[in-house]
Amino acid sequence: MEGTGRHLDIKKLSLAGVLVTLGIVFGDLGTSPLYVMKAIMRAGGEFNELLVYGALSCIFWTLTLQTTTKYVIIALRADNNGEGGILALFALIKKKSSWAAILTMIGASALLADGVISPAITVTSSIEGLKLFNPDIPVVLVVLFIFAILFFIQQFGTNFIGSSFGPMMVIWFLMLGILGFSNLIQNPGILQAINPAYAFRFLHEYPGGFILLGAVFLCTTGAEALYADLGHCGKANIRVSWIFVKIALLINYFGQGAWLMANGFPGEGVNPFFGIMPKWFLLPGILIATAASIIASQAIISGSFTIVKEAVSLNFWPKLRVLNPTYNRGQVYIPFVNGYLWLACSIVVIIFKESANMGAAYGLAITITELMTTFLLTYYLFQKGLNHRLVLIFFLVYLTIEGSFLVANLHKFNDGGWFTLLVTSIFFIIMYGWYFGRKLKNRYVTFTYLSKYYEMFKDLSKDNSVPKTATNLVYIIKANRHDQVESKVIYSIFNKQPKRADTYWLLHVNGVDDPNRFEYEVTEIIPGILIRVDFHIGFKVEPKINLYFKEVLEDLIGSGQIKLESSYPSLRKHSFPADFRYVLIDRIMPRDYKLSNSENLTLTLHSMSRLLCISDIKALQLDASNTIEEQVPITIDQPVPFRIKRIQ
Repeated sequence: MEGTGRHLDIKKLSLAGVLVTLGIVFGDLGTSPLYVMKAIMRAGGEFNELLVYGALSCIFWTLTLQTTTKYVIIALRADNNGEGGILALFALIKKKSSWAAILTMIGASALLADGVISPAITVTSSIEGLKLFNPDIPVVLVVLFIFAILFFIQQFGTNFIGSSFGPMMVIWFLMLGILGFSNLIQNPGILQAINPAYAFRFLHEYPGGFILLGAVFLCTTGAEALYADLGHCGKANIRVSWIFVKIALLINYFGQGAWLMANGFPGEGVNPFFGIMPKWFLLPGILIATAASIIASQAIISGSFTIVKEAVSLNFWPKLRVLNPTYNRGQVYIPFVNGYLWLACSIVVIIFKESANMGAAYGLAITITELMTTFLLTYYLFQKGLNHRLVLIFFLVYLTIEGSFLVANLHKFNDGGWFTLLVTSIFFIIMYGWYFGRKLKNRYVTFTYLSKYYEMFKDLSKDNSVPKTATNLVYIIKANRHDQVESKVIYSIFNKQPKRADTYWLLHVNGVDDPNRFEYEVTEIIPGILIRVDFHIGFKVEPKINLYFKEVLEDLIGSGQIKLESSYPSLRKHSFPADFRYVLIDRIMPRDYKLSNSENLTLTLHSMSRLLCISDIKALQLDASNTIEEQVPITIDQPVPFRIKRIQ
């Protein structure tokens, strides 16, 4: 999704923008002809005209209603300052209720599950084409080898290969169109399948036609990724390039349909996608398909990095180590996610072995995500004040469509759907425990007015009987109001162990909905003694607080507001700068406080999620050698039924 490193330059409509969009956005959607018709034919019963015509009709209208109407026309309008995807949609919602958060978690979890299954099915489908030359080729081993290389190079960034993604995908889509057209002209009557009557008859007359919707849905599996990539390419480039992509896809699908009508049921081991290729073109076609599948996989992997990074910023996911392997700030690399995907994708290939066996798991993941997006998008459109009748019609139409796809995919639970639900559930448990565990702990956050402690700050900073902790003592706080601070900070400074400093700094990181906001403001609460700095940072910006604070200090020194000379005369004589020390405080729930069963479960899940979490020192990129980590109890007022009695 971010492989080219050029997304900041291509949001406006341009030829270069369209070219890069083809390489970034449409890998998942564009490689669906590799396995859709094969999955439908394999799952179908009796091979006849209704099976082919009905399936093509369903594919045409699924691409039109789902991808074109819902995502390209409607969802792309719901952008958060140019960013898209289910997490950006949640950020847009003004009233972030618990149910909206849960829907977002389910959708994001299923999208991450797609990141596991999508590379497996696309790469496996392309490599299976080599069986036409050698039936004994070890497909699983070849795919595992490709994954080893693909995931290994993630740590170095993908700029060096990303520039070729667009041109390679142009070749891919042209190949789809040419191959499809060469078969379509031999049976142009297949275009009658555009008539929705065939889809209706397919669902009602063909035995098991409704269940086959699970295979049909695979044609639109990349629609959610299309929406998520809005911030990388811009809606104009996505909409224009989709015209070309959709035409190429439909021509290829209908070409495969014409080939099937001419040749009949291809048998278990034959893929109609490779069947429409002339024999002399098989090897080049397989190589191009393999390149396209790798590009699609790269897009999904990069997209998974982006999703997790945004989830961390929105407090849906524990803090993880996020790296920038290139000078492009937008391109991220998350070692934990990369290692997990490598292992999980390899396990999928080993378990299912053939691409046809992965279809049920693949379709279910995206069906869940798209259904969650429908719920959130409906809620957002209601908030926007659109005509409620139109919004209700939108909701009912897509609830019916996606609900049908969901039921059809769940029917194949034993054939692979269980894997999707397992992976999605693991991601959901992590998100639920982290998000609601933090909310539960934050319920007991108490704030106090700083004005009550002004004189104490002044006196402590001048009390030489108290050993000086640091010249500048820096606390990371969460109080939104400038006249307040968490009680735990006051407890740390005055109660736990008095900490004397010349200047106390309160740093507040304000995560804002604007994904790229990058600003700060300074408030001198007690001039020279107590200073607050507010960082206003969007969820797409890395929280490098140590670096940003240094830049703030440089600005304050430049404006003459502060002087950062050492407070020790012997060091100041030699122009040493003032010393700084950070203090991080973790709040611990007291053991004697009784919580409800649901609250205990939430905190247990939160503790499990913390196992994945890196420390605040690493997350905020602070100097570990210069940071104090403290634990303070959460203060909870508890009714005491009786007091212990003293005996003589």
